[in-house]
Amino acid sequence: MPVCSQSLKLSLPTTFSDDAYPIPTLSQLPLVGQSQIRTLPTLTLKCSNFDSVPPPADDLPRKGLSEERPPVFDLADGGGGGGGKDFSGGNGGGAGGDGRYSSDDGGDSWEEKEFGPIMRLEEVLKETEARGVHLPSDMLEAAKTTGIRKMFLLRYLDLQGSVWPLGFLMRYCSLLRNRMLADPSFLFKVGTEIVIDSCCATFAEVQKRGKDFWSEFELYAADLLVGIVVDIALVGMLAPYARIGQTQPSVPRSRGLLERLHQACAALPSSVFEAERPGCKFTVRQRVATYFYKGVLYGSVGFVCGLIGQGIANLIMTAKRNIKKSEEDIPVPPLVKSAALWGVFLAVSSNTRYQIVNGLEQLVESSPAAKRAPPVAMAFTVGVRFANNIYGGMQFVDWAKWSGVQ
Repeated sequence: MPVCSQSLKLSLPTTFSDDAYPIPTLSQLPLVGQSQIRTLPTLTLKCSNFDSVPPPADDLPRKGLSEERPPVFDLADGGGGGGGKDFSGGNGGGAGGDGRYSSDDGGDSWEEKEFGPIMRLEEVLKETEARGVHLPSDMLEAAKTTGIRKMFLLRYLDLQGSVWPLGFLMRYCSLLRNRMLADPSFLFKVGTEIVIDSCCATFAEVQKRGKDFWSEFELYAADLLVGIVVDIALVGMLAPYARIGQTQPSVPRSRGLLERLHQACAALPSSVFEAERPGCKFTVRQRVATYFYKGVLYGSVGFVCGLIGQGIANLIMTAKRNIKKSEEDIPVPPLVKSAALWGVFLAVSSNTRYQIVNGLEQLVESSPAAKRAPPVAMAFTVGVRFANNIYGGMQFVDWAKWSGVQ
């Protein structure tokens, strides 16, 4: 492009009215290029974009200057995507794309690849009508508002057609349905936990109690009964679940403390190491809070189950002694103290161990080997839960002996 033959000279005042912040005048600066000092200092600018000499600055139209605006950077538009001359995303690459998506577009792409695209109401109705299935009310409402991930919808359509009682529970029990949608192996883990825990608890009780096993059989039966209930609670409370139609809730300041606390707890992950899923982004602070929150829940479950289980055992022991007394009879354990032991054990030991177990399972399930061969993850689940139950059963007997409960 031709270069103009003259320089643009702008007259600048040599003095400033603000004495508090003295600024050096141009006359005190070194001369640059062809600029010269006259009555008023001039700043010479080399022009390279005009075919002719530009007009003086005083002759420029005021209206044109007032309408000229600097480019605006909208963070929601993605920033540095190339191509557009207003720097708002344009049509180029980078995180900005075409200016419609935020910088989280990479996360959205991963979610779409992992869980499928979001299906709107028309697509959902078309898919369900083709199979002759009616969606539950909450899923239908989610399709109207936020949409449903394709993987969740197809998985539900497959599971609701399962044999009784699974198909029935998938249609009418949202607690089971949402956990099965997020983790199809949920029931396998629950069953594995119950079978392994029952067998391991029996083995540990026999080893620890030795020759006193039959005389303390009521205690073993109470432990086993409470253990089955606790197994279901442990696996269910730590299992990830599909948040159908939910986004991470905000905590408005205008509402009451209890409601704000409830919403904050609802935003926590199911376990410390829960993988992020559509609509589920967790911070480190939330994951740490989850450990203590689940500890409180486990402690509450343990205390209630301890009251019920130990209460039943105490009734059996009392009835047995009323029929036939023996010198080998052990004292009836204190009810409240036994329940407190269960609560503390679940809040501290079980909470820690099962958080680790869940983290290891998710690590293996996300590995390429497990995705190619799902039995790898199932075998790992059996192995790690077997080891966990052996250690937990023996540890509980030790805690019971140390506390004087048994």
